[in-house]
Amino acid sequence: MHNLRSQFLLNPDITYLNFGSFGACPKPVFDDYIRWQYLLESEPVQFIAYDGLRYLQQSREALGQYINCNPEDLVLVTNPSYAVNIIAKSFPLQAGDEVLTTSIEYGACDRTWQYYCNKAGAHYRQHEIKLPVRSQEDLTDSFFKAVTERTKLIFISHISSSTALKLPVNEICKRAAALGIVTFVDGAHAPGQVQLDLSMMNADIYTGACHKWMMTPKGCSFLFVKKSLQDLFDPLVISWGYQAAMPGPSRFIDYHQLQGTRDFSAMLTIPAALKFMNEHGWWDVASACSQMVMDNALRFCTLMNAEPLSPVHPDYVGQLYSVQINCDEPEKLQRHLFEHYQIEIPVMRHGDRIFIRYSINAFNQQHDLDKLYFALQEILTEGKLLKTF
Repeated sequence: MHNLRSQFLLNPDITYLNFGSFGACPKPVFDDYIRWQYLLESEPVQFIAYDGLRYLQQSREALGQYINCNPEDLVLVTNPSYAVNIIAKSFPLQAGDEVLTTSIEYGACDRTWQYYCNKAGAHYRQHEIKLPVRSQEDLTDSFFKAVTERTKLIFISHISSSTALKLPVNEICKRAAALGIVTFVDGAHAPGQVQLDLSMMNADIYTGACHKWMMTPKGCSFLFVKKSLQDLFDPLVISWGYQAAMPGPSRFIDYHQLQGTRDFSAMLTIPAALKFMNEHGWWDVASACSQMVMDNALRFCTLMNAEPLSPVHPDYVGQLYSVQINCDEPEKLQRHLFEHYQIEIPVMRHGDRIFIRYSINAFNQQHDLDKLYFALQEILTEGKLLKTF
């Protein structure tokens, strides 16, 4: 695998194994970001009120081509949590209705749905995903057994944050459509890590981050909504997009894009990020990264005496891998790894389980995972912060 470390701004003293949380921006994309910010400050009125609308359209068009959807069905938002709040706040739930999800969703999204379901008197049903996952077919069949006549929406991750598992979202969207159930896929980790094709997936609603695996600066994500559903969703901020004097290509875009004064420079770097990925043959890079992830998976499971969460296969594993660990104080372990070993890696609670998750991108090499392995081995020997099962 080509080492592109020199292309990134990351601190060379840190072993960076947490690309999955916030991504990291390559130098050429960051330079493009600064260029947009300079342009903004050189003529703020022209940029925000006039030219910026055209620049945002260009970004949506580039993104739409990349993920294969109509750019008029996309709106650029700061992060997937913002997008989930747009949908959850306005989705027409009645008392007794159900939103069906899994037990391995991102905590911030769980909280959002619980809040709005409680307000409506609806139920947020978290179907238990039995770990380890033996097959995608079993997972899907088990999930749909939880569907009832009250299920109005299915909310599911494309790639689960805590477990790092790829979920069978294409099949779930297909089955849900046959039942007349709306689907909303949280794809925070998908764009840039998997070859996302929204037309093929047929999700009704999809949100993804560009500032993770697509490597734009922070504050660049998107929300896709099928045209037939767009008028359901009010903006979180009522501003100039409501009854716009100069309407854009759709009310959906006006409502959610024209949010008053803000710096949307990060959102304009999507074409530059795609150019960087294309120049470096990114699907070959991603494939090599995924192979490194899988080559080391069983090594870490053996060290922790932990069963793999799924078959170690591309159907389930991408550029992230989670191992369940026996740790009473995961927050202390995370800080210990950073402060004593200079390893940046998340150690996460999810229900009564604790996971450590490494992620690999173009700047990583095998010695990064070796350093993690020997650090964990040493901590295990000490027997305080970490134990085997």
